[in-house]
Amino acid sequence: MNILDLTLQREILDEEFTLGRLYVANVHFGYTCEDADRQLETFPERKVHGSSAIPRGRYRLTASLSNRFGRDMPILVGVPGFSGVRIHGGNGPADTEGCPLLGRVRTPRGVANCAERNTALLKLINDTEEAGNECWLTVE
Repeated sequence: MNILDLTLQREILDEEFTLGRLYVANVHFGYTCEDADRQLETFPERKVHGSSAIPRGRYRLTASLSNRFGRDMPILVGVPGFSGVRIHGGNGPADTEGCPLLGRVRTPRGVANCAERNTALLKLINDTEEAGNECWLTVE
């Protein structure tokens, strides 16, 4: 079995949001927007429900049916203190609730042009798993 490595690299940390980039096998794939980075990997007690970025770490990335959105979507498995963390579209911190947003374009407070990047990510995950391999995401 092979592993396809993805990396979410946080770049801009604001009190209300976090902007970054998503890389697939070290190739830029898109831009990300998350809630505020409260460094939960070191200070889990700082979590504010619905307003905190997930802890830095390495997580299995797979796809499953989202009851909320009614379609298959990428989901991160084993995020400490979180459940149902999905990578999806949206424009800014009000749309995240702890989930990384993925878009093709970075805006001053988020991302835009999300549909194509999210469709491509879901296809990438499905193709990888259909080949008998796994996707893993490292959040830095």
